[in-house]
Amino acid sequence: MIAPQPGIGDWYRLSGGELFEVVAINDGDATIDIQHFDGTVEEMDREDWEAQWDDGLIEAAEPPEDWSGSVDVDGEDDLPTGSEVPGEDATPRASALDGLDLFE
Repeated sequence: MIAPQPGIGDWYRLSGGELFEVVAINDGDATIDIQHFDGTVEEMDREDWEAQWDDGLIEAAEPPEDWSGSVDVDGEDDLPTGSEVPGEDATPRASALDGLDLFE
């Protein structure tokens, strides 16, 4: 069977059940950068990719429901709301550059 051409953002599963995502493809070096769900990034030769696919050690997989496990992404709930953004009632603070004469 011919190994599929991986695309950036495609998810796969190793035979042990570990999920990973293709994050970069370098055609010049014939390498594929993959990021495991735990955040570990590694490089794989295209020949190794094809051999592992042929041996059934890599298979296509659906992205996990919580795909943010491997990336440092804040959820929408973490964004400040209008009431949390400092406004006119905020205590004024001096700038770190106040009193600095740049032309001396």
